[in-house]
Amino acid sequence: MRLQALIENMPYLLETRGSMDTEILAVVSDSRQKAAGGLFFCIPGARFDAHDYAPQAVANGCVALVVDHFVEADVPQVRVTNVRAAMSRMAAAFYGHPAERMKFIGVTGTKGKTTTTYMIKAICEQAGYKCGLIGTTGNMIGKKRIKSNYTTPDPIDLQRDLRAMADEGVEVVVMEVSAHAIDMHRLDGMTFEVGCYTNLSQDHLDYFGTMENYFETKKRFFTSGMVRNATVNVDEETSEQVLADLTVPHLTFGIAANADLFARDIEINEDGVSFDLQLQGMHSIPIHLRMTGMFNVYNALAAASCALVLGVSIENIRDGLWNMDSVPGRIEMLPTQTPYRVILDYSHSPDALTNILKTVRGFARKRVIALFGCGGDRDKGKRPIMGEIGGRMADLCILTSDNPRTEDPMTILAAIEEGIKPTRKPYEVIENRREAIRHAMEIAGEGDIIVLCGKGHETYQEINGVKHPFDEKVVVQELLEELRAQTANT
Repeated sequence: MRLQALIENMPYLLETRGSMDTEILAVVSDSRQKAAGGLFFCIPGARFDAHDYAPQAVANGCVALVVDHFVEADVPQVRVTNVRAAMSRMAAAFYGHPAERMKFIGVTGTKGKTTTTYMIKAICEQAGYKCGLIGTTGNMIGKKRIKSNYTTPDPIDLQRDLRAMADEGVEVVVMEVSAHAIDMHRLDGMTFEVGCYTNLSQDHLDYFGTMENYFETKKRFFTSGMVRNATVNVDEETSEQVLADLTVPHLTFGIAANADLFARDIEINEDGVSFDLQLQGMHSIPIHLRMTGMFNVYNALAAASCALVLGVSIENIRDGLWNMDSVPGRIEMLPTQTPYRVILDYSHSPDALTNILKTVRGFARKRVIALFGCGGDRDKGKRPIMGEIGGRMADLCILTSDNPRTEDPMTILAAIEEGIKPTRKPYEVIENRREAIRHAMEIAGEGDIIVLCGKGHETYQEINGVKHPFDEKVVVQELLEELRAQTANT
């Protein structure tokens, strides 16, 4: 494809230097990547400015650059006002604008995005659509998985995967829309048939600085012309500010507030949730989920609201939700065949930790043992908050490493301790996560529930910048075998 074709109708273009007739065979944002005929995007960042690495990109085969200021390089350059935003538009053009062939549903909020997108996918497949999914646990075409490193992938990976989805006949793509993706312009140029706002709670303040900035970024998804229709959780206290600025048709959902779509007669137990789903002015329909927790009522309402806007029948919504088993790493009951239960959950924020412990407390017959930590190089303010929540809501907390990244794990754990100490609840500190899980399983008795919080679907642990294999489903099974062998030998 000619470089000229990639910059046609691109709103961020300022000026060009060199031949725009240059043939582009690849689009790249990593200067280390071998890319014959590549177009390299010089993205300025907080720690590194990719303009400095333009010579390396050229040495590795790139034949043109996208820049926010011209650099010393003997290749054509395209100067733009925003390199990230331009990358989104140009990557879409390079892959043939695949998004134009599919309908998109975007879900944004602090928690519940992953489960809600899985529910929407199940409902739409029940209605006969071929679906794609993009999110935290990876991307999917039907049941086939495509690995991804981000909740919302960078534009080049995103457009490549959308091309693959379009080529395989996908009709509806359900996507988690992170605040980072909005702020970094990863979705520029895309249009969503439906955008869903679930909730807002503290997270990612290491990046956004304040809750106001975090909220305003999420709200921009609905006010920047990217969505044709919106659905909003009116039980969420910030939803009034979202609704006040909406200029597109919208549908509200909730339990406590007056909503267009609402749930009544909710019953929750350890095996699942049942409730009556009602659209204002219509008869209700019974919904049964094989996933438990009040938060899954909200997730189901969010999914149903999006499906209704898309034109899916209430019967397909009911059947699609019933046919769902579980979502990887979301209140996932592990098959341990032990007198105690082990639950895996991705709860890595204060609100998520509150929700999972409140849910488990609702059906626990004996102790709730919460095992958790906090990620390194991320929002440090939530560490004592999560300690306080664990101490207040669990019978015993085991503090351990999550992904310490480049931080000292014991420094992270000490910050969590600051919050847990005033609760006067018992807790233990075992930095090694595998040993912490082993200890929890050794001390758990009949009727106890161990909740492994924070890692969820992740299959690694990042320590000193290196990702080590660590899949808690595998770890639990290995520890079970070790403990049984140990028992057999005594």
